[in-house]
Amino acid sequence: MATAPSRLLADFGTRSLLTHGIMAVTFLAAVASALFVEGRVGLVSFVAFLNFTAGMWICQSIHSLGNAGRGDDYEGVLAEIRNYVG
Repeated sequence: MATAPSRLLADFGTRSLLTHGIMAVTFLAAVASALFVEGRVGLVSFVAFLNFTAGMWICQSIHSLGNAGRGDDYEGVLAEIRNYVG
């Protein structure tokens, strides 16, 4: 029995949008911590957020490669956003 969130995440496009959203939020957090947090805490926070963003980017790349092998009709994250908006 699948729950509502797991049914939504079954679609590759939804998972891709979620991953890109996480990357955007963590990158903005890295920039904010670099600008507004002083000293070593700011530097460590910046590096940690940036490394997490890079890890999510690698995960998304591997995820996209796996989906390309299935022959799905996925056309990229911008096409997914256009489908959701209009």
